[in-house]
Amino acid sequence: MIANLMMYRRPELNEAHAQLWRFIHARLSDLGIASPETLSQDAEEFFVWKHPDLVLSQTCGMPYRMWLHDKVQLVGTPDYGLPDCPAGYYRSAIVVRADDPRTQVSAFKDATFAYNQTFSQSGYAAPFWHVKPHGFWFENRLQTEQHLASARAVATGHADIASLDAVTWRNIEKYEPFATDLRVLEWTKPTPGLPLITALGQNAELIFQAVLGAIGDMDQHARELLGIQSIVKIPKDAYLSVRNPD
Repeated sequence: MIANLMMYRRPELNEAHAQLWRFIHARLSDLGIASPETLSQDAEEFFVWKHPDLVLSQTCGMPYRMWLHDKVQLVGTPDYGLPDCPAGYYRSAIVVRADDPRTQVSAFKDATFAYNQTFSQSGYAAPFWHVKPHGFWFENRLQTEQHLASARAVATGHADIASLDAVTWRNIEKYEPFATDLRVLEWTKPTPGLPLITALGQNAELIFQAVLGAIGDMDQHARELLGIQSIVKIPKDAYLSVRNPD
């Protein structure tokens, strides 16, 4: 068995994620579903997502539609209460340095774009379709592996522009001093947020109920730290209909 909740992991949130899992684990146990006592937060993401005994994990919409949709089950999508987004949806903050005088994304055609992974919905696919109407994609690109590193690359001048998951950006604004060196240039259109998944042999509906109850079991402080409000069901087709970059 394996489980993790690594997508929004950062030191300040470790205990809140651990608390959420304790309540999920307890509710799963009450429902007769075996699960590990602790999260495998340091495990490699695809190892977890494709594990035959996966109980619960959170993935990104792009890996889900490209490689996982026929190998796992959707459980549900956490709702982080993001402004201007339907429940369970999210968008990307396109950030630049606060002192950069450019005011439109079209002015960044020749700029250096920092991104975490080419298979990131928020870091790569969303900005790709956001700038496409302007007739270009960034020729100068810097892969950073993580949203946090992309934001830091812009703040320190190693890149000029980046696209960050709205939840991650909210946490960066809260916890990273360098956030004041950045500003949001534009926002991308909302798409389905990061879904919770489980292995094909699991009871996805009961796991959904366990997660829903566990969110309600959390203390208010931990729930506010994660920014999580509930869990919703977004149809599989809504994920699969989001376009990949050309």
